[in-house]
Amino acid sequence: MSSIDRKDRIPSPTGSGNVVDHHAPHVTDEPVNGSASKAPGSGDKSHVIKVQPLRRSEMQPSYAQDLGTGEVTHGVYGSLLQVLGSCVGFCGAIPCCPFPNPFKEVKQGSVGLVSRFGQFYRSVDPGLVQVNVCTESLRIVDVKIQISSIGRQTVITRDNVNVDIDSVIYYQIVNPYRAAFGISDLRQALIERAQTTLRHVVGARAVQSVVTEREAIAFEIAEIVGDVADKWGVAIEGILIKDIVFSADVAASLSSAAQQKRIGESKVIAARAEVDAARLMRQAADILASPAAMQIRQLEALQAMAKTAGSKVVFVPMQLQSDVIGQVAANGAGSSGSNNVLREESDL
Repeated sequence: MSSIDRKDRIPSPTGSGNVVDHHAPHVTDEPVNGSASKAPGSGDKSHVIKVQPLRRSEMQPSYAQDLGTGEVTHGVYGSLLQVLGSCVGFCGAIPCCPFPNPFKEVKQGSVGLVSRFGQFYRSVDPGLVQVNVCTESLRIVDVKIQISSIGRQTVITRDNVNVDIDSVIYYQIVNPYRAAFGISDLRQALIERAQTTLRHVVGARAVQSVVTEREAIAFEIAEIVGDVADKWGVAIEGILIKDIVFSADVAASLSSAAQQKRIGESKVIAARAEVDAARLMRQAADILASPAAMQIRQLEALQAMAKTAGSKVVFVPMQLQSDVIGQVAANGAGSSGSNNVLREESDL
């Protein structure tokens, strides 16, 4: 069992109850009075549980409002019913009395709307509410975040492909009066609106866009539905697309397209690698063509020859080699030039 799950308390110094520290910034369970140094199994389970108190800003906001009852009297008849309801309610408040109880409970996460003679005149927060049993009625409105399944919809995309989309909608009532008296079936209205918007948004996209831009589609639907739901006193928390189902032919086509795309990407990567390799080989060739690189290669060749048994190696200075090579090249150029002159004279 974790330290947060334990419910141990230490006795109060006055002996009147348990000690709970509500000023700590975090929830912890720490031993006190040196109990941590005692041997396990000693039976001492004295701990202090530090709990951060719940701030009012994190609790349910207040919807309490009283519009007054001056316009909801209905003359003498209304006054008689008011008196009768008060008398009946007084008797009903007595335990085991068969008369209606005037006290109604509004649970946390809900708001009570009180109407007199069918006309709304006040809203109440969670708690015990007293109403007149003859003239007043209490309607409970849930203001918690609610989840509703939109249901699987068959939609035709822009490129004439049938897809089945399953999604859910998250919403919260922020104006209990509008949600209770402004629309007859709020949940059904939200579902119908979301279904219509889903068909419109998905129908304007290609099937590939539906697969890759699922979050963008859900966000667009939530914005469109949210503008209408605001008039009903509802805030749309979000719409999630749970699943997109294709037919077997469409699924095979999409799989083939994805495979061809991966093959094309692999070919592009291989071509880029070949270009980079050719560029590196060109750079290496330019470096090896330098005189310093040629001398290094000559030294490596001489070292390899010297390792062979029975071989004779004659060392010639590098400068002499370059001079000899240059002289041979010059002689070759001169001989080729003289041959060209003799050939021209013979032609004449």
